Amino acid sequence: MNGIINVFKPRGLTSNDVVRRVKKILNVKKVGHTGTLDPNASGVLPICIGKATRVSEYLLYSNKKYTAEITLGFSTDTQDEEGNILKRSEKEVTQNEILEAFDSFKGEIYQIPPMYSAIRHDGKRLYELAREGIEVEREKRKVYIYDLEILKIIDNKKILFNVECSRGTYIRTLCNDIGEYLGTYGYMSFLIRTSVYPFKIDTAVSLETIKNKFDSGNIQDILIPIDYALSNFESIFVDKNYFKQLSNGMLIDLDRLNFKGNVVVGKNLRIYCGDIFIGIGKFVNKDSKIFLKMNKVFL
Repeated sequence: MNGIINVFKPRGLTSNDVVRRVKKILNVKKVGHTGTLDPNASGVLPICIGKATRVSEYLLYSNKKYTAEITLGFSTDTQDEEGNILKRSEKEVTQNEILEAFDSFKGEIYQIPPMYSAIRHDGKRLYELAREGIEVEREKRKVYIYDLEILKIIDNKKILFNVECSRGTYIRTLCNDIGEYLGTYGYMSFLIRTSVYPFKIDTAVSLETIKNKFDSGNIQDILIPIDYALSNFESIFVDKNYFKQLSNGMLIDLDRLNFKGNVVVGKNLRIYCGDIFIGIGKFVNKDSKIFLKMNKVFL
């Protein structure tokens, strides 16, 4: 079995819990997720099965979309509602101040990853150190906020919003930092992931649906082809005679290919023989000539 299932992860399960359950339901060995979603969050978690596990690295770099809520006036040790309250503030903020704060967090920003995260420090996860009461210095990381839209402000204390962001963005930290920008505190009180490009929440399926589809012999209804995950890659169609050469690592001269697109050396491409997806490749420059090279074979 090879393909991707767009799973709706329920609140309370870890991403690895979902992987284990899918493995058990489908009775397959090679299963992986495409980027951790916190246990207290729900939403889109694409699960790769069989050969599709080889595209998970590309999905890790996809933009993510979330709907989240900030609660102002408190900070917690985990930066979300699961943690212990560390600080309180009675400071009142205005709607205009909130709007200004959100505008200031659009574009390129820097975050200090939270201690309660899966990042490793000297071989240990930060959350393991945090549980031991140890705090270590973390380097700032550059992330990008593509869109930040306020949906609702409740009594200037709770803010519901949509965000589209780059890989590695911590929404908990975004909530914490917006609170600090406003001269108060803030923690994330709600989070749902609505998209991991190109997978969206409106087509995500529950673990129960996966089991029902598998038991009834209809798992193909929800098993998404591998190449769908790579829809942002340009496609190139090659003659079937070149398949063996590409699979064996040989380079194919661009002049021998009927490629009408924009040639960009080093950019990932979806490679097809007819209408069959065969792998991922890229154009390379060698001896002042352009060639097509296959990097991953999926057929």
